[in-house]
Amino acid sequence: MKLIINHSSMQPIYEQIVEQVKGKIMQGELQENTPLPSVRTLAKEIKVSALTVKKAYDTLTLEGFIITIHGKGSFVAFANQNMMLEEKKKEVEADLEMAIRKGRSCGMSNEELTQLFEIVLED
Repeated sequence: MKLIINHSSMQPIYEQIVEQVKGKIMQGELQENTPLPSVRTLAKEIKVSALTVKKAYDTLTLEGFIITIHGKGSFVAFANQNMMLEEKKKEVEADLEMAIRKGRSCGMSNEELTQLFEIVLED
């Protein structure tokens, strides 16, 4: 599994792993029941601590993206379409929040931001 880790990013490494694995699942690159590399193997591949990968796998398990079977490994869980849709909605929400923060940092009012949003929606 090819993951790209940005060590100079402000985003924690485990979150980068989580985001990229989720992305691969949502894009269909990783199908249901696909085995993931072991914690140690992935840690060696991307040159990070095994604890960091374990934290990422634990997060993915809690969010329902993967399942881990003791002694067998971690696998892509059932690709629940509702879960995938909800995840994409969260991404859109985060992108909109970032755009609003950028607009406000430039001194844009709520009215200006709303007008701009409506203009973009028309395209």
